[in-house]
Amino acid sequence: MLAWILLIPVIAALVALASQRAAPWITLATAIVVFALSAAAAAQTGQGAALQSFGGGLSLDAFSAVYLVLVAFVGVTAALYSIGYLPAHYPEREGVAPRYRAYWPLYNLFMASMLAVPLIANLAVVWIAIELTTVFSAFLVAYEDRPTALEAAWKYVALTSMGAMIALFGVLVLYYAVHDAGQPVTWPGLIAAAPRIKPALLSVSFALWLVGFGTKAGLVPMHTWLPDAHSQAPASICGLLSGVEVSGALYMLLRIHPALMRNPAGLHSQIWYLAAGLLSVAAAAFLLLQVHDFKRLFAYSTIEHMGVILVACGLGANAQELGTVYQFFAHAFTKSFCFYVAGLATIVCGTQEIAAVRGLMHRAPLLGWGLLLGGLAIAGAPPFALFVSEFQIIATGFAAGEYAATALLTALLVLAFVAILYQIGRIVFGGSVAAKAHAALPATSLAAVVLAFVPMFIFGFYVPPPLLALLRQAAALLGGAG
Repeated sequence: MLAWILLIPVIAALVALASQRAAPWITLATAIVVFALSAAAAAQTGQGAALQSFGGGLSLDAFSAVYLVLVAFVGVTAALYSIGYLPAHYPEREGVAPRYRAYWPLYNLFMASMLAVPLIANLAVVWIAIELTTVFSAFLVAYEDRPTALEAAWKYVALTSMGAMIALFGVLVLYYAVHDAGQPVTWPGLIAAAPRIKPALLSVSFALWLVGFGTKAGLVPMHTWLPDAHSQAPASICGLLSGVEVSGALYMLLRIHPALMRNPAGLHSQIWYLAAGLLSVAAAAFLLLQVHDFKRLFAYSTIEHMGVILVACGLGANAQELGTVYQFFAHAFTKSFCFYVAGLATIVCGTQEIAAVRGLMHRAPLLGWGLLLGGLAIAGAPPFALFVSEFQIIATGFAAGEYAATALLTALLVLAFVAILYQIGRIVFGGSVAAKAHAALPATSLAAVVLAFVPMFIFGFYVPPPLLALLRQAAALLGGAG
């Protein structure tokens, strides 16, 4: 099963390369199959089964299952969204069709590389998978062949590749340390070896991971590539980049946390998680106040949420609390929803500039409501899923006695909330009332928006027991259990 999850997108890429006409629907069909297989694998993991394939080369535990399902689900919605969005936003004309033909093979290879991150057992090979996500997505960032898009793609590749090189040194140091301790270089092997790893090696590795993978995750001050890439890429790719790709780098930082806690030297990694996370949340909150592009608005919100997840890990992962995993989980489909709506708003308005878009609720009521609900959801308002996770993170922080850090996080979340709603309010309600838009919105893109909205809303007040059990197991892994 695990091998097919990786093979199916690769096969779809080959089919898409051979047949332009069938490529969109083949991609959607295979994405649905991959999601079904991922959900089935996650269900087995949630029941306590340890899944492995290829002699342990592929493996799945509770936390990797959570990330796998997120990638697969956003992959379905992004594929469905792309079918109508690409022709509507990038109408075919001479010179554009070849790039349209290239979109679907690259999309499937991008999906395969992201799916490989939670499935591959060997830590060094996981690094390769994360770097491949950059390689394939860079061409998609530059899909619209304009100077600004090419510049954004180049900046994305240059900065994240520099981070990848730093992370590689960290992986190699950790590889040596785990191997020296007599354990396989996998996540369970790292946890088992952690008490015997020399503190100096573990500290150096963690510092390199924090800078290297932090660059890929868009943590401040290594974040400058993220707003540019997310403002220039097609909205479907923005949903993947912001919803799940940057989370892959954060996934690596979260997975090393239990090993840091198990080392008897007491490396105080929580302080570094808190510092890096709070810096990112603070910078993003103030940048949200002065942003001029609504796709960049959601990009800065991604930086904020990556910081929130790190802060949550520093505050409470050692207590096996659910806030860290739930924030990681809820951010994926919430952010993809926001970018999908933003992409349709760009089609209707012809611009991404906040100052040029007013009264969207009157011009296109469906998009106006979508942008308002997306803004409320990503800002952490009830009854949406991110409200639950952020409330739990704050409650855990105060319960753990981390009063200063938790109070600062709360103040920054309030500031970000105000900034997001201020900007969204200007777009949706501001200015004079304009005539309603007459352009028909793509049906498949609207269907993807609805599909992304469902978990964003429902998981704010109800989580099915099997999914809740899986999330609790993932939280236990982050807390060092097992």
